[in-house]
This record gives sequence, C-alpha cells and structure tokens, in this order.
Amino acid sequence: MTAADRRQALREGLIAAAGQAIAAEGLAGLRARDLARDVGCALGAIYNVFADLDDLVLAVNARTLAVLERDLARARPPGDPQGAEAAIAALEALALAYADFAAANMLRWRAVFDHRLPRGRSVPDWYVSEQARLFDYVAAPLRALQPRLVAAERALLARSLFSAVHGVVVLGLEEKLQAMPREVLRRQVATVVTALARGLRDPG
Repeated sequence: MTAADRRQALREGLIAAAGQAIAAEGLAGLRARDLARDVGCALGAIYNVFADLDDLVLAVNARTLAVLERDLARARPPGDPQGAEAAIAALEALALAYADFAAANMLRWRAVFDHRLPRGRSVPDWYVSEQARLFDYVAAPLRALQPRLVAAERALLARSLFSAVHGVVVLGLEEKLQAMPREVLRRQVATVVTALARGLRDPG
C-alpha cells in the first residue's frame, strides 16, 4: 500500500468513525481522542488528513447530503414533470422523502444545520456545490409551475420552498416542543407543500 493509499484509508476511516459518533451523540459526541482510538491512529495523524475537526465535520456532512440525495432521487418521479399536477405530486414526494430522512437520521441531519465554522472562515466551494445540487431536485418541478421564471429566480424559489418544508420538519421533530408522531408530521408536510405549490401555479 502506498503512502497515498494509507492516507486515503485513514481519511475514509475517520469519516466513518466521525459519522458514527455524530449519529450516536450528535456533534457534541465528536472528540479527536476517541476518533484516534476508534481508527487506531495517533492523535496527530488526524490533522495530517484534515485541517481540523471542522474540516472533518464538513466531510461527514457531505456524506449525509449524499445519502439524502439518494433518497430524493428514489422519491422523484422519472423525467421532468409535465403539467402542474405532476409537478405538485413530485414536490410532495420530495418533501415526504426529506421528512422521512430527517426522522430516520436525526442527529446526522441536525449536524448539517447545526455545524458552524469559526468566525471569518467561509464554507468551501465544494461543499456549497454539494448543497446546491439538492436544490435542483426542487427546481425541476417548479419549472412546470412557473415556466416564465429565469433559472436564478427559480433557484431562489426552490430554496424558499425548501425552507418552508424544513421549518415544518424541524418543529415537528423538536422534542423541546411537542414532537409529532411521524405520520402526523408527514401529513403536515404534505399539506403545506401542496398548498404552497398550488399557489405557485402560473395562471397563464
């Protein structure tokens, strides 16, 4: 095994171990010494692969987004929706897939939104691209609802629609308030996204 192979193996091992730690305890459960023990490396070796733990969390969160994208791809009807009703059905399917993913992967899902980089440090471009690709799933049905929007406006609308669904899911799963049973949450998500989507139909 070459040095590059060993480095890549260590990187993958650390991402897997960090993902398991976050899934079990959230971001608070991520500790460098525990990771080094679990992977079987020296503490300093972590920082030969990742600049810091924030860099590692970004890598874990990117894997979480990849799993979410897989679920969205499975939920999305094949091809671009033709007509308003098909677009509304596609948006509902995507929203329900998102709610199901969040409920099934609670702590890893929360880590995507709870993680904050230190002040003055920007989110890397590669991670922004990972996030942006998910919004494309929402933008495609919106094209059928709002065909006259330019791409930039449609992308902004996709983010706004996602924010509405995300808010319902966050509050529905928040244990500090009154967490909703999963089926109740799914009905609420479906109701909200359908109502919003119907309101977005181009009357022309």
